[in-house]
Amino acid sequence: MDPATTPTHLDLKKDRGLTIEWGDGTTSFYSITYLRRMSPSADMKMLRDEIEKNPLTIVNPRGEATGGPVVAAGAEMVGNYAIRIDFSDGHGTGIYSWAYLRQIDPALAKERRSEEREDTAHDADAPPRPGAQP
Repeated sequence: MDPATTPTHLDLKKDRGLTIEWGDGTTSFYSITYLRRMSPSADMKMLRDEIEKNPLTIVNPRGEATGGPVVAAGAEMVGNYAIRIDFSDGHGTGIYSWAYLRQIDPALAKERRSEEREDTAHDADAPPRPGAQP
């Protein structure tokens, strides 16, 4: 097992988020809102794809009322490879594998975006490659 994707401790605060301590010594925090938005369920994947194409997409197309902020209503382990979280808005079909959670770690995603901006800035300063079209 890869220590980077093996949790050693989980702490779910239903109104705040999920904290995971990983086998490689790092700690990740995922807010409830972030976990709900990044659910690996098929319907949420389709919604994220739609939002990418059209940023004005209505996020809650069924008009479901949540009665307040979304919180975790419960959670259960799925084997030894994932966790499934039930949300107060009725969503509960996403199974968050440890590898997926590590992939969407907000701190790592922020680092990747920063590196991408640096690469883009560097590319803009670089001379054109031979044979490249302007």
